[in-house]
Amino acid sequence: MTIERTRIFPEMPDFMAELAPDPWTEPFWRAAGEHRLVAPRCTNCGTFRMPPVPFCHTCRHQDVEWVELSGRGTVFTFVITRRALIPQLEDAVPNVVAVIDLEGAPGCRLVSNVLEVDPEAVEIGLPVVVAWDDVNETVTIPRFVPDESRS
Repeated sequence: MTIERTRIFPEMPDFMAELAPDPWTEPFWRAAGEHRLVAPRCTNCGTFRMPPVPFCHTCRHQDVEWVELSGRGTVFTFVITRRALIPQLEDAVPNVVAVIDLEGAPGCRLVSNVLEVDPEAVEIGLPVVVAWDDVNETVTIPRFVPDESRS
């Protein structure tokens, strides 16, 4: 599979995207590098776990299967960051940090950004779709943009 690398959030400095995956999160980041959005589902009770953690919060089982998702979701909640916490983020504000309810994975939510939209136009329930931000050759971050096909 050939992945076309695209930097969609260039205002965010690369140093802000240093990863330190553990055995529970590594499959998520490996799939992201292939432009696939996945989530772990408990093999015992079927509960999705996001973020990936060692034990199911429903049945305490450890085994998971990684399910590929459509990449669609809706904004569950969000905040507009208007002030840079550090000087290197001046060019990255305002930006929208959102909790995305992931389609096809009940109860599974992912914290990310909503891009390519006026921050004032973002609202709870906004349909979004994943857009891959290839920060460098080893780090790809799922961000989200409005899903025009569901507007």
